[in-house]
Amino acid sequence: MHTSYTPDQPTARPGTWKDWRWYFGNFLFVVPFLTLFIVFTLAPIFYSIYMSLFDWEILARSPRFIGLGNYADLLNDSLWWLSLRNTIYFAFLTAAGNAIFALAVALSVNQPIRGRDYFRVLFYAPVVLSVAVMGIILGWILNTQFGVLNYLLMWTGMPAVPWLSSPRLVIPMLSVATIWWTFGFPMLIYLAGLQNIPETYYEAARIDGANAVQLLRYITLPLLRPIIMFVAITQLISHFKIFGQPYIMTEGGPGRASFMVIMYLYQTGWRFYRMGYGSAIAIGLALVILFFTLLQLRFFGAGADEAN
Repeated sequence: MHTSYTPDQPTARPGTWKDWRWYFGNFLFVVPFLTLFIVFTLAPIFYSIYMSLFDWEILARSPRFIGLGNYADLLNDSLWWLSLRNTIYFAFLTAAGNAIFALAVALSVNQPIRGRDYFRVLFYAPVVLSVAVMGIILGWILNTQFGVLNYLLMWTGMPAVPWLSSPRLVIPMLSVATIWWTFGFPMLIYLAGLQNIPETYYEAARIDGANAVQLLRYITLPLLRPIIMFVAITQLISHFKIFGQPYIMTEGGPGRASFMVIMYLYQTGWRFYRMGYGSAIAIGLALVILFFTLLQLRFFGAGADEAN
């Protein structure tokens, strides 16, 4: 049966001038984004890979090709492994804390309680703060000598705690500060997912005698699995790139207990102008992030298969 051409439904195989015009017109809509993506994302990535193959010290000499020499040095660099260990510890601690805490808050503000919209705005508000403002506020609160938190502890007769000056506590406290600052965004994602779960599922389960814990375990969490996977992956990637919090609050200390990979990259590239080695650090971190992202995808995929 012959059907006439309409602009909203092109033929399967473009052949006429109208077909090509339809495809070209749609392509023009993505050209602005595609141009910006190529110039500011794709091109810098490939150029960083190119730079990592050179001994490129801007103030000392012209670039000298060394192949994988920077990567070989990276594998033997104790400071790289130290910063990577700190970064992995912080990223997993913060991503897990954010995913769990944001889910708990989302479940709370999804209930029909008085002032629910007010609490949603209040919990989301810290997200709009810049990292500099957050770092100054939390650094002031957690300061060992003059911090508000230690002042309250001593006022109640308890000893002061070296929140940011103890090698054992500094990364957990940076994680707590980051969770307070960023949990509003995953809370919003969870809230959107919760509101898309049909209420009829809960009503049928309650009729069958299910309690609140069973509703959470057998209805809410399984239906939120794609949202949980999205939050877990994006949070881990985001927190692997930590820089502002330790740079402002601890400067990588005490010692190098909170020294992160991006701080090492910043020092290498922008203080010592070793652009080649700095690019190798960036590529190394990107590979680590890719590895853990694939592990998460495999974990959630296996969980989905078991659930089915």
